[in-house]
Amino acid sequence: MTAANPVRVAFVLPGLHRVSRGAETAFEAVARELAKRSDFDVTLIGSGEQRSGEPYKFIHADITPREKFEKWPRIPPMRNEYRWEELSFVRPIRRVYRPQNFDVTVTCSFPFVNWLLRAGRKDKRPRHVFVTQNGDWPAQRKNAEYKFFSCDGLVCTNPEYFDRQKNTWRCALIPNGIDATQFTPGSGPRAEFGIPADAKVVLMVSALIPSKRILEGLRAIARVPDVFFLAAGDGPLRAEFDSLATQLMPGRFRRLTTTMDKMPSLYRCADAFLHMSREEAFGNVYIEALATGLPVIAHDYTTARWILSPEISMIGNSAPANFQSLETFGWLVNTANETAIADVIRAALASPREHAQARHDFAASRFAWPIVAKKYASFLTEVARS
Repeated sequence: MTAANPVRVAFVLPGLHRVSRGAETAFEAVARELAKRSDFDVTLIGSGEQRSGEPYKFIHADITPREKFEKWPRIPPMRNEYRWEELSFVRPIRRVYRPQNFDVTVTCSFPFVNWLLRAGRKDKRPRHVFVTQNGDWPAQRKNAEYKFFSCDGLVCTNPEYFDRQKNTWRCALIPNGIDATQFTPGSGPRAEFGIPADAKVVLMVSALIPSKRILEGLRAIARVPDVFFLAAGDGPLRAEFDSLATQLMPGRFRRLTTTMDKMPSLYRCADAFLHMSREEAFGNVYIEALATGLPVIAHDYTTARWILSPEISMIGNSAPANFQSLETFGWLVNTANETAIADVIRAALASPREHAQARHDFAASRFAWPIVAKKYASFLTEVARS
């Protein structure tokens, strides 16, 4: 495609311009970079409001937030509050979405948004790209509503997904990214977030849901005396988290939510970052923490290794034998072992502060948004021409 005939792309996701979660942040950042190019015409469709200064177009569609559905029944295909929220978004989209205005649509929302964007005659609808921000399970098409998934291109956010899907769909391996100019090392405003000035702080940034295993993280951190636990996130486990933290770490924890623009400052208030999920489609929090100079403690699995370092080496005799080091970048550990996690936390908190800039430079060289968006541009153009 050329400047005279740009690729007309629509990013469609319920939370766009309304929430600052991983998928929404990624779509908005990629759209922002693509809209700066003369060979792309970019539109976002979401439940938020228009923002001044954005280079892309934005279309609003109403939604009922997922928090309203936390106690609603779980029935296929409405398996959780996220599905109910997505369903509430589809009817308003139909009022504003015009398929003829686009060459390619992009979403990571399944099933209802995917089905809507695939509706109609094949020769009358745009090409469709699905992004595995929330997993590649729809693309596996094994049972139930997943059998009705389809796309013209699949963006795989980690190498496991790519290897699994490359023989079935037109695929591209494209990670998520960071704003490397915002996520930088430095000192954070601890007083603003209610954090003791002289404490050693371990940060978790996570939805309070079972798969993120934040309660298990809390139990592990509680084993390390004098450490302050900062938890950024919200979700159905909020009451259980507060109760357990009060019991195990009285006066040594804070749970909060904040806006995306304050996240770099929040990361800079910490001394180490812990993420307990055993599997992530990508894990923006890994590279956000890394770019702000923090050592990252993560579950030992393929995607974490791919993100944090191309090479894994064992650390020396001075460190516990039950975890592996990523040299200056962080540690991988079996997060089922709370004792091992506590050992890793102690090691991370003792790591040299001069490694902070190396962590940032490593993250910026691989995951800065302009680098990621260039890969999206190539793939979307390929799909549009197919």
